[in-house]
Amino acid sequence: MKEFELIELLTKNLPQGKNVVAGPGDDCAVLKSPGAGESLLFKTDAIVEGVHFEPGAAPERIGHKALARVLSDIAAMAGAPEAALITIGLPRKFDADYVQRIYNGISRLAARHKVSIVGGETTTNPDRIFISISLLGRVENGRAVLRSGARDGDAIFVTGELGGSLSGRHLEFEPRLDEARWLAANWDLHSMIDLSDGLAGDIRHILKASEVGAELLASAIPISRAAKIASKTKSTAKPALVAALTDGEDFELLFTVPGRQAVPLLDAWKATFKTLRLSCIGKITKQPGILLRDKSGARPLTAHGYAHLA
Repeated sequence: MKEFELIELLTKNLPQGKNVVAGPGDDCAVLKSPGAGESLLFKTDAIVEGVHFEPGAAPERIGHKALARVLSDIAAMAGAPEAALITIGLPRKFDADYVQRIYNGISRLAARHKVSIVGGETTTNPDRIFISISLLGRVENGRAVLRSGARDGDAIFVTGELGGSLSGRHLEFEPRLDEARWLAANWDLHSMIDLSDGLAGDIRHILKASEVGAELLASAIPISRAAKIASKTKSTAKPALVAALTDGEDFELLFTVPGRQAVPLLDAWKATFKTLRLSCIGKITKQPGILLRDKSGARPLTAHGYAHLA
């Protein structure tokens, strides 16, 4: 059984109280807040040694990634982070200085985004480090951007560049919190997701939730320099476009807006975020499925992103 089949099996009959606005199936849960005017965002994520980082990785970068992953999910809902709990599992023989440096990486990123670290748990894990972070955020009532709002004719956008993240960027990426809040404040965001498992996989979550399809333009997909270099220098490397579609660990924003807003959005973005690329990579279609269009025409996209338990 694959990861998302297991998730669907485990979540289909879970209890949902009256305060749940959006439960399993999006980047964060959305809950009604006791206070007026805002909803709570709630997210948890984990990283595991040997899966999300290699043994001996710089501890500050491990901590950075652990928190940045959940911050990226808050960004995908156009929210603002608030407070986090940290659970860490350690082998019985661990280096206390190494663990402290992991927390230094968490603390630096938390301070930059005004996130309070309010507690957590320590436990034993037989042979490797794992870190799980639960994060509370907030968003104005009715302004959480879900995966389910994409509409026929929407323009599809992605921030940054894709592919090749495992060459190092996956441990030092910056969650797109400011960019997401700017987008939500100034444009009609219909849907949004952060790219953790690769464009080819994550776009399917939007399409499934919104009951639509997509047409992507191969030449418009922004490919990272690392993916291009790897495709030319490693005999076992994927073609650069395939890497951009499937590698994962990009943590960029994928979102849709009405087609009429595409050009003014690009112009405003260039004036506001001068060092971060924004690309319009295609459009939402009424017809289900994904077509990838290149010089030879359009064909169904068969590539998928990374999947745990595959």
